[in-house]
Amino acid sequence: MLAIATLGSSVGTLLAALALAIDIKDRTNSGLWVGAVLVVAYLPTVLVGLTLGPLLDRLPRRDLMIGADLLRAAVFFTLPFTSSPGAIVSLAAVAGLANGFFRPAVYAGIPNLVPDDELPAANALVQAMENVSWAIGPILGGLLTAAAGPHAAYWINGVSFLVSAVLIAQIPARLLQSETALTRGHWRDLGDGFLVVMRSRPLLAVLVAWGIACLGIGAANVAEVFLAKNTFHAGDFGYGLLYGAIGGGLVVGSFAGSTMLDRFGPARTYAGGLVLMALGFGGAAASPDIWVAAACAVVGGIGDGAAIVCNAVLVQRGAADDMRGRALTLVMSATFLATAAANGIAGALLHSVSPRWIWGGAAVSYILAAVVGYLLAREPSGVPTVEPAR
Repeated sequence: MLAIATLGSSVGTLLAALALAIDIKDRTNSGLWVGAVLVVAYLPTVLVGLTLGPLLDRLPRRDLMIGADLLRAAVFFTLPFTSSPGAIVSLAAVAGLANGFFRPAVYAGIPNLVPDDELPAANALVQAMENVSWAIGPILGGLLTAAAGPHAAYWINGVSFLVSAVLIAQIPARLLQSETALTRGHWRDLGDGFLVVMRSRPLLAVLVAWGIACLGIGAANVAEVFLAKNTFHAGDFGYGLLYGAIGGGLVVGSFAGSTMLDRFGPARTYAGGLVLMALGFGGAAASPDIWVAAACAVVGGIGDGAAIVCNAVLVQRGAADDMRGRALTLVMSATFLATAAANGIAGALLHSVSPRWIWGGAAVSYILAAVVGYLLAREPSGVPTVEPAR
């Protein structure tokens, strides 16, 4: 039920995300505005992780997910009635705040649904559902937006969140959370989460290595619509094709990552995924047209999918259930902050730097992340979970 709910909401989200980027670009033709709408998708998650993470451990995760779905549905049902770029960005920020609770709650709950030896496969399944949406949502979004404008995508996304809420409501709350954490006071609870992250090698591997990779991801995300429409002159469909090609690779990478984790362990799988990202996105930057770039983007997406499965398993195994929510949100907030910063920088640079160079720079960041990730994620395996001082 969780995987199907993830698929439904993710297809709508990515369809609408593409529509938002096109809507803002067509209204303003400004890299800064495109960067702004991407930044507010991540920045509220940073706020949740740095200030509200303990709520993920103290409140029922199922209720948080349902509430987040309903709030996101309300946002996208409102977007068709907005007209200014500022209003669009503000509503996207509200949806981003709901995302900041929803996704950590999903991944914090997965280890309670399956035994530890099935954790990589369970993460791969849920991640694959998200990645299938990358493969089909953007292409549909490009076609739909070109034919009917962005409002149709907003309506479809709103409905997808309602469906997700209904599906999640069918899951017994006890299956997503073995216990709710006792509070020692909000700020002490938050500090306990910081201690868990700083003392756990699996958590540090994700925090540092994926943080470096997110600098490249954030820059490439802003440049993507300009690469497709301005550099390759491929229009809205070309942007959807490039976006969807990454999604297709992510689907393959999700399942491959699960197999590779079992066979090679987290360090080599993590580093290998990040190197594939560098090869794929670097190749896309040097491509002569949108079709070659899309083929390269598939390769980059495969590496991305494998690395993301590693992220989930490393974080889930690095923290106990009553600390997992805040550990997840803290790590996610730090990496999203890196993504948001890169969004803003790339948006400013796009007026003087070619999108090709921005994608090439992103590939360099993935190589650096691969080295750091390998060093931090190396065995000994089974790093003991660090409990906060009582």
